[in-house]
Amino acid sequence: MKDSSMEREELGDLYLDLLRNCLTGLVYDDPPLEWSGVGLRPFDRRKREDGLDWPARAHSMIGAKRMLQLQRAAEIVIDGGVPGDFIETGVWRGGACILMRAVLKVHGVTDRRVWVADSFRGLPPPRPDRYPVDRGDHLHTIRALAVSVEAVRANFARYGLLDDQVAFLEGWFRDTLPSAPIDRLAILRLDGDMYESTMDALSALYDKVSQGGFVIVDDYGAYPRCRAAIEDFRATRGITAAMHDIDGSGVYWQP
Repeated sequence: MKDSSMEREELGDLYLDLLRNCLTGLVYDDPPLEWSGVGLRPFDRRKREDGLDWPARAHSMIGAKRMLQLQRAAEIVIDGGVPGDFIETGVWRGGACILMRAVLKVHGVTDRRVWVADSFRGLPPPRPDRYPVDRGDHLHTIRALAVSVEAVRANFARYGLLDDQVAFLEGWFRDTLPSAPIDRLAILRLDGDMYESTMDALSALYDKVSQGGFVIVDDYGAYPRCRAAIEDFRATRGITAAMHDIDGSGVYWQP
């Protein structure tokens, strides 16, 4: 007969497995958001695992592999006692942050918060006078990327995970992140797509990441503007920590 601690651990793993599959739409074959002339395109499991489409209803577009890596990173810092909160900068429907809050709950962690940082109205128009790399970027015109803070709060509530360990930072990163009341971070997850958004998050938060924590970049392999920001920041700061590929798009390193 299994002891109760082993049984609780197995139940926690099952819960998180199911949660990830729900958040990404894998559990119900959620079709992609993009519309074609003949209707929604069919569900493609491989694309969803790699985060290569935008789900019509599910709460995350980061895909199964990046979602699992995020869970593992959260568990590593919890088990290793790496101090700090968790944050995602650019949350869309909130799925990755919902998973981070769930990991804290499963492990009985009550002294860390999940920070949910977004404009909740889409991406900012490019400012090529300050950030020439963003010239011509059109992501701010995509209405599907604008998800209100009320909708994201409701998504947390659907999973029973909206509580005082979840904190929302609403506004452009350049306005909210420098003054955010965050002392230390164990996980900094960047999903800003653009050069400016990525650089704003790094400039404001990187020095708060604890040694042994994780810096996770969602779009390093998908958006050249994001990649340029990461490479410029690392070069300027002399960061030599190895970057690890997750799925061809996402990467991470540990300070």
